[in-house]
Amino acid sequence: MRNILVTGGLGYIGSHTVVALQQMGFKVNIIDDLSNATEDALYEITEITGIKPGFFCIDLKDQAEVYRFFEHNKIDGIIHFAAYKAVSESVEKPLMYYRNNILGLLNILEAMESHNVDHFIFSSSCTVYGQADIMPIYENTPLKNPESPYGNTKKIGEEIIKDFIKISNKSAIVLRYFNPVGSHPKGTIGDFQPVPNNLLPYIVQTAIGIKESLNIFGHNYDTRDGTAIRDYIDVNDLADAHVKALKRLLSKSNKKNVEFFNLGSGIGSTVLEVVNAFEKANNIKIKYEIKPRRAGDIEQAYADYSLAKTELNWEPRISLESSMKTAWKFQQYLSIK
Repeated sequence: MRNILVTGGLGYIGSHTVVALQQMGFKVNIIDDLSNATEDALYEITEITGIKPGFFCIDLKDQAEVYRFFEHNKIDGIIHFAAYKAVSESVEKPLMYYRNNILGLLNILEAMESHNVDHFIFSSSCTVYGQADIMPIYENTPLKNPESPYGNTKKIGEEIIKDFIKISNKSAIVLRYFNPVGSHPKGTIGDFQPVPNNLLPYIVQTAIGIKESLNIFGHNYDTRDGTAIRDYIDVNDLADAHVKALKRLLSKSNKKNVEFFNLGSGIGSTVLEVVNAFEKANNIKIKYEIKPRRAGDIEQAYADYSLAKTELNWEPRISLESSMKTAWKFQQYLSIK
């Protein structure tokens, strides 16, 4: 049984990927410092899969603790999610983002090198493209300067990984995802954000009454209705892509030592279209207010995922409507806990 380390494995995408890994027969150890998650997710993962993953509360910035973990655990592959992830917060606190996201990555890669771990999957983001000139975005779309420190940490992270892989016999896959939405069908794990930074958590908190109204930032973009366009991809589809990417590395089916794949739905939806989709899927009206644009936001981004389809045998299966339903189910679950 292959032993996989998932950093940030109690977070939103991480927890869903842990479920998918365990359901495919992998043994999973989680490292998470609980800065963006709670141990409740560990219980819910165990309830869903019937298997309790190993859990280690470690701050990846603490190199000694990271090395101690690797000294006591034989790891066959790493999926690295652990990072701060809020675009607007990164604009306000750039040094915090650079220290956490870059130092944590460096410590993991150094431990990987010294403990003979050969396979690495990096959680990247479409923010590395900045505001692309042409849609959809392909993997060979030129990278521009990211619009936020968060996006820059992902771009720098990719460069670090490329340089590291050049001088090692390791292999890596970089997954650039667009905007994750939705929850597990059971509705017991999902995008837990006490202070929402992303659109859908803000919508569901407005629907449940935690927020009085939804703030929509910007209404004068050059789009269908003036609001920004993003590509929304269900988190369960993302988890499936991570399992497929891991299997590609473990079976040595990768064609390059470092490979890059976009993970998106291929469909660009405006903010108002997502609000309408949520209202229709759940028969709920959402009160919203138009606010000025936020620093760090781009006008539009949506993916071409054909490379992932060809090479990973992956494509999105879950509709935006289904994602709206499971996100609402998770918020209702949180409200009765």
